[in-house]
Amino acid sequence: MNFIRAQQDYDNPNSLASRFRRARARHIVALIQTVFAERGACRIIDLGGRPDYWRIVDRGLLEACKVRITTVNLEDQPPCDDPLFDQTTGDACALEFADNAFDIAHSNSVIEHVGDWGQMERFAAETRRLAPRYYVQTPYFWFPIEPHFSAPFFHWAPEAVRAQRLMKRDHGFMSRADDLGAAMRAVQHARLLDKAMMRYLFPDARHEDETVLGLTKSLMAIRA
Repeated sequence: MNFIRAQQDYDNPNSLASRFRRARARHIVALIQTVFAERGACRIIDLGGRPDYWRIVDRGLLEACKVRITTVNLEDQPPCDDPLFDQTTGDACALEFADNAFDIAHSNSVIEHVGDWGQMERFAAETRRLAPRYYVQTPYFWFPIEPHFSAPFFHWAPEAVRAQRLMKRDHGFMSRADDLGAAMRAVQHARLLDKAMMRYLFPDARHEDETVLGLTKSLMAIRA
C-alpha cells in the first residue's frame, strides 16, 4: 500500500500521478491556445480546483495567452495574491455566472465528489453551460485501484463492506472512521464513473481514456 500511496504523491514530480497530470496538460494547453488565437485572452473557470494545480501548465504560456483563472470551491480557500487567479466560494452544481461567462470550463477529479447521480447531472450541465469549451477528468470505476482509498478492488465492494473496513483502519487518503456514520460519509464521498456515465453526462464531448499498463485509469471529456 505504501508503494501505491507514493505513486499518488503530487509533490513528487516523478510519481505516476504527477506524470499523468503533466500528460493531461497538453489537452488544456491546446484549448488555451485555441481560445487565445480567437480572442487574444482566455478566461477559465476551474470547478473545485486550486491555484497550485496550475503548475502543470508553463507559467510563461499562461501569461503570454493572458489567462485568467477563477477557482470555485464549496469552502473558503487560503488567500492567493497571484494575479492570474480569482477565488470564489460556491456550489459548482448551481452557480450564478451567466451562460458562456468563461472561455473554458475545467474540472480535474471533482465530479466523483459532488454527490449522487442527480448532483452529477447538475454539475455536468453547469460545466457545459459556463463555457463553449471544457475539459473534465475523473478516475475510472473499472480500474482496479481506487485512488482515494489507495486500495485494490476496494471500490467494487458493497458500501456496507467498505464502511466496515474503514472503521478498522486507514485506507489511503481516508483515515480510520470513528463510527459507522463517519465511515458511510467517507465511502459515499467518492462515487466513481464508468464510460457510459461520462458519455451520457457529456454527450457533446470528445472522450479519451488515460491508460496505464493497457488499462484505462481515468476518463476525459473534452469539448473543443
